[in-house]
Amino acid sequence: MNRIQNAFQDKKAFIGFVTAGDPNLDKTQEFVLEMERAGAALVELGIPFSDPIAEGPVIQEANLRALSAGCTTDKLFDMVAELRTKTQIPLVFLAYANTLYKYGYKKFCNRCKEVGIDGMIIPDMPFEEKQELAPIAREYGLSLISMIAPTSEERIRTIASEADGFIYVVSSLGVTGVRSNITTDVGSIIQSIREVTDTPAAVGFGINTKEQVHQYSSIADGAIVGSAIVKIVAEYQDAAAPKIYDYVSEMVSGLA
Repeated sequence: MNRIQNAFQDKKAFIGFVTAGDPNLDKTQEFVLEMERAGAALVELGIPFSDPIAEGPVIQEANLRALSAGCTTDKLFDMVAELRTKTQIPLVFLAYANTLYKYGYKKFCNRCKEVGIDGMIIPDMPFEEKQELAPIAREYGLSLISMIAPTSEERIRTIASEADGFIYVVSSLGVTGVRSNITTDVGSIIQSIREVTDTPAAVGFGINTKEQVHQYSSIADGAIVGSAIVKIVAEYQDAAAPKIYDYVSEMVSGLA
């Protein structure tokens, strides 16, 4: 059983997200360890990118802060290698296709394997184009995690049937960001997924309260929170770790 499968084994999973390098990579490492201590089952690390089209202003600004602080993909790999000496929590990169393309797919996937990354989410790589990366990811033991959006409709079953690791169910149209009200019929999306695969499905985009975590983890296998954690980093910067611990502890307590 790999680390991602472990995250969902016999329990609902809370998945946290941080933008790597915001405010610096030493703090990113600390934030991951605090999320694990608070009960997170898996952590997504955003690779900073100058034009993160799926992200709202909170994560856009975090990307710019990380880039301004000098975060590079190579420095991030080095940080993950060091982090792996301290934890076996599943780690997934959220990255944009251009980052991987410029780095080189094989070189990128090889480095991921070397440092202990378990999978990748590529928001701007459509399902129809993933075959240029999927075989390489598979060769290096990485899960290329699919996103299923409310607009996927007839494609839900097709995407889900080929899913690997876990499925990221996008709760809302638009970009990432805290939402007080999510109107999408997530239950019907989960039902369609369940008809074709046993791959775990976690819901993200907009989730930021314990009640929402409970609501979505009761119909899916987990809940993903990103912008709300990144907002804590933006507010408290170097002093964010204990605040992140408290927040993630509260969210984990909401798991169904």
